[in-house]
Amino acid sequence: MQLLAASAGDVAKYALAVFLIAVGFGLAYAFVRLGGTFARLSSFIKGTERELLPVISKVGESVDKVNLQLDKADRVTDSAVDMADSADTAVRAVSFAITRPVQKVSGFAAGLTHGIATLKARHNVGEAVQSAKEAAARRERDLEEELRAAGGGTT
Repeated sequence: MQLLAASAGDVAKYALAVFLIAVGFGLAYAFVRLGGTFARLSSFIKGTERELLPVISKVGESVDKVNLQLDKADRVTDSAVDMADSADTAVRAVSFAITRPVQKVSGFAAGLTHGIATLKARHNVGEAVQSAKEAAARRERDLEEELRAAGGGTT
């Protein structure tokens, strides 16, 4: 029986060939596994997209509805502010219309009281009239200062 003759270089070439074949099989196995991983990843992404897009759509609809309700609330608050402004204007107009007559009536009452008291005390009509005028003017000024201090002063 004859043995095959091989040199060390031939053995190295055979070893390299076996090594490269093994590396090829190893890479093929890794690529097949990597391809499976990419297939699962692709399936996962498609499933997520299929499930997530309706949720995103519903969230968009909900946000639109919330914005619509906020617009309605904005109109309501604007109306409330307008009503408060109108009420304030009305109160100011009434206050302005009533303030001066109230001052005059209050002054007249104070003047009448002081005039009668002076007439009873001194029995002088001229002095009583003068005292009444001064008392009326003083009461009107005092009332105007009180109203101005309270924030409702006009004139």
